[in-house]
Order: sequence, then structure tokens, then C-alpha cells
Amino acid sequence: MAQVYTEADAPLTPLLNRTVAIVGYGSQGHAQAQNLRDSGVKVIIGARQGLSWERALADGFEVYSVADAVQHAEVLMLLVNDERQPQLYTEQIAPHLRTGHALGFAHGFNIHFGQITPPEDIDVFMVSPKAVGPQLRRLFLQGHGAPCLIAVHQDYTGDAKAIALAYAQALGGTRAGVYETTFKEECEADLFGEQAVLCGGVPALIRAAFETLVEAGYAPEVAYFECLHELKLITDLIYESGIRGMQFAISDTAQYGAMTRGARLVDDHVRQTLRAILSEIQRGEFAREWILENQAGRPVFRAMESALSTHLIEQVGETVRSRMGKR
Repeated sequence: MAQVYTEADAPLTPLLNRTVAIVGYGSQGHAQAQNLRDSGVKVIIGARQGLSWERALADGFEVYSVADAVQHAEVLMLLVNDERQPQLYTEQIAPHLRTGHALGFAHGFNIHFGQITPPEDIDVFMVSPKAVGPQLRRLFLQGHGAPCLIAVHQDYTGDAKAIALAYAQALGGTRAGVYETTFKEECEADLFGEQAVLCGGVPALIRAAFETLVEAGYAPEVAYFECLHELKLITDLIYESGIRGMQFAISDTAQYGAMTRGARLVDDHVRQTLRAILSEIQRGEFAREWILENQAGRPVFRAMESALSTHLIEQVGETVRSRMGKR
């Protein structure tokens, strides 16, 4: 079981005499910077000229180039996309690192797979909120928080873990629980969860079930409601009460069908595929594939994205959602 920390375990002191530079002012950068500032932490932003720069200025932050932000701060949190981090680190961060700097990540990918190799005389830590940016901010303002994972890759000063805990505290994470992990565990589990369930498995199952109904002659709108629209209702129940809690809330007919048919969908073949996907992640095959895909200009990414965007479920969904006043 993971070690869990609460507010009593994570004083803000390690951050109160330091300046934190948030590198990247997108969804996570915006939320984390705001939460840190509201917690009393000195925050500056490192960004490129453009929309993010202007948005950060409008939100009242001091904004610098990434290189200048590194020089003005003692703690750095790198929140740009994984694929952009290595070049940004090499060109604008590494040349300006000082002994004792603390370099933070929200995901373990580039450290675990060796795309970024920090010098030995700095701290390297991770704080990974289990919420998208807008939700992280909303929960904080409501007096709640999103759970966070923390990890230490390098502890040069002896303060790396204390800094990670203080950072999680400032985000509001200790209100919901902060769980200790490693860069390896977070990275591999995160990639697997995305691919097998959250962003890969569930959408693939939705499309396949939708196609099955439409091919059998059911109206696409009916198929959309039954295979996609109502998923939010079930997901909300699982989020609030767990799988067992969801089962108490649905009809006995639905529960019996789920218990007797669900296992037929996730059979031994599916479990073997899940193990294969996890193995590809653990061996670094997926990381190498994704790195090469970016170096080649994303031909596979763009072709698949284009094909999925024209799927019938997207056309039906756009019409259905527009009638509901949604995008």
C-alpha cells in the first residue's frame, strides 16, 4: 500500500522562502499557479510570447522567458507537453540550473525513459494531481482538493520530499490525500491507464458497441444515447461510490446483465492483450514509438486522428449535443 500524507504531514515552510517558476501556462499551469499563489507561495511564470504569456499577465503574474524564469526561481515545475520537454530543457533550462535547484514534473515520462537527465547537484521531484486543470482549480476554490501522487527521483539537498509535500499541500492535494510513489510506477501505471481504459479502451468499446447497434438497424441517435451519452451517468456513480456503489444505484436488470455479460467481454484474450500493452510500456517500446512518431512529424497520429474525427458517432454526437446546448 502507498504511504498517504495529509495536511499535518506537509507544512508549506519549504516553499515559503523560495520562488516557484511554473514553466508552461496551459490547463495545468494555469490551475497550479493560481492555487500556489492563493496558498501564499511566490509564483512566477515561464512561457513563450503569445497567448499563454498574455493570459498569465492578465492573471497578474510576473512572466519571463523560460530561461529567465529559471534564473529567477529556486523551484521549477515543468508543465509543458511531454514531447516538448526534452528540447525545452536542453535549450532553455539546463544551461541556467544552479546547484540546489529543485526541478519538478507532473508526469514521470521524460525522467523514467531517459529523455531528460538532470545534473546530480539538484533535487528532482514529482507532484502529479489526479485532476485536469480546471477541476484542480475548482476543487481548491470549493475548499476541497484533488488527490496527488508525489515522488523523488533525486534528493541532493535532503529537502526534495519536503518540497514535494509542500507543493502538493499548496495545490490543495493534502485535503484529499497525497500518495507516495516512484517516477517509474507513476509513469508506467499512468500510460497503461490511459491506453487500456481511460482514453483508449473505453472510447474503442463505445465505438464498437455503437457500430454493432447501427449495423443491426438501430437508429444512430438511439445507439449514441445507449452507448455514449449515458456513460457519464454511470461514470459519475462509480466516481462517487465505487463500482459496488454504482451497482446499488442501477436496476436489478442492468446489474444482472452487467455481471453475466461483462466477463464475456473482458475474457482471457482481452486480459492477455492488457498484459501485452503493459509489457510494451514497461520495456520502453511505447516510449520509443512515441518519440520516433514525433521526430517523424506525427504521420500515424495525424492519420488516425483524422479517421476517428469522421466516424459516424462524432457526426451524430455533434447534432445530439447541439440540441442539448452543448458542443
